[in-house]
Amino acid sequence: MHAHAQVSPDSRRPRGRYVLAGAAVATVALAGVQATATAQRTPKAGVVPLVVYSAQGYDKLETEDFSKKYHIPVQLNDNSTGPLLTEIEASKNNPKWGLLWVDGATAFAELDDQHLLVRGFEPNVHWNSLGKAALPADKSYVPTGVTLMAIMAYNKQKVAHPPRSWQALLSAKWRGQVGMNDPSQSGPTYPFIAGIMQNLGGIAKGKTYFSKLKANGLVVNPTNGPTLAALASGQINLALVQSSAGIGAYFSDHNIAVKYLNPVTILPSVIGIDAKAPAQEQKEAELFASYVLSRAGQKVMKTGDPTGDSLYYPVLSGIAPRGILPPLSGVKTQSINPYVWGPKENAINSWFDSSIVK
Repeated sequence: MHAHAQVSPDSRRPRGRYVLAGAAVATVALAGVQATATAQRTPKAGVVPLVVYSAQGYDKLETEDFSKKYHIPVQLNDNSTGPLLTEIEASKNNPKWGLLWVDGATAFAELDDQHLLVRGFEPNVHWNSLGKAALPADKSYVPTGVTLMAIMAYNKQKVAHPPRSWQALLSAKWRGQVGMNDPSQSGPTYPFIAGIMQNLGGIAKGKTYFSKLKANGLVVNPTNGPTLAALASGQINLALVQSSAGIGAYFSDHNIAVKYLNPVTILPSVIGIDAKAPAQEQKEAELFASYVLSRAGQKVMKTGDPTGDSLYYPVLSGIAPRGILPPLSGVKTQSINPYVWGPKENAINSWFDSSIVK
C-alpha cells in the first residue's frame, strides 16, 4: 500500500489554521435593502462558539456538518497533535480550547491526571469490543475509532522480502533504510514507542532497541507525510507509520504494500472536553462527541478522508470499516494502558529527541 506526502493525514493539513464553521448570519442593511437571515441558520439563544482542537483529516467536514445540524458555530484549530498539545499546555491556566480530538489516549490520560478533562460523560451508543476496551473508567474521554501504530509500509518493487519482526529491523541488511516519525510532532508515534517498550519488557530495554535502530541508520521525519515522502523518493525503503497513512498511500502508488510486525499497538482516536471551558461550551462539546458517534457522524468519518484518517476501525456495533482494511482478527495487536504510559510521555519524548533525533 503506497505513498505520497499528500495522502497522509499529517502531511496535507494546514498548520495553525482556524476555520469558523456555521457562524450566525446576522440581519444586515445594505443600500436600503434588508437581508434577513433565516431562522434555521441562526444559532439558538445562549450558544457560544465551540473551539475544537483537532488533528483528524475529516475534522473540517465533521465540524461543518455539526454546525449545520445544530446551528452552533465552531472554531476549528486543525494541526498536528504535538503542536496542539503544546498550545494546551501553554494555556493551561487560561485555556482557549473546548474540545480536543486527536489519535492516542496517552495524552488524554495525562490531561485527566491534571484534572483538565470533564469526567463522567459517555455518549449513549452501543460500543463494540474495541470501544469498550478504549473507554476509561472515569469516562474522561471518548473513543471515536481505532488505527494501528506502527505498520511497516514498503515498496514491493524494491523490497521482495521485507523483515518479519521488530528485531529484524536491526539487521545490517536494513542499514539506513528504516524511517519513522518524531513523537514530539506526531501524536500517534509515542504510543508506538511505548508499545515497543512494553513488548520488550520496559523502558530501559526499549531505549536500547531504539538506540540500536539509530545506530543502524534510522531516519526520523516529523510526521507520517514526510516519512512516506521519504519512502516514495527512495530515501528509505521501510516506513514505520500509522496504519491509516500507510494503507492510504497505496491509493497513489500501488507498489506500496504494508506488513504488520508482531505486535502492533492499538491506537484509539479520542475526544476530550476541557474541564475549564464554560458550561455552555461543555454541553456543546458533549453534543459534538455524540454527533461524531451517530450514524451521520460516522459516515463523515468514513468518507471525509478516504486515503487517510477514514481508514479506521469503528468502535461502535453495526458500523463496518472501509473494505480495504484487513480484519483485525488476522493482526497480532496489543494495547497499552494510557494511565501507565501517559505520565511518562514527556520524559520519553524528550529522551527520544535528544538521543535518537539529534
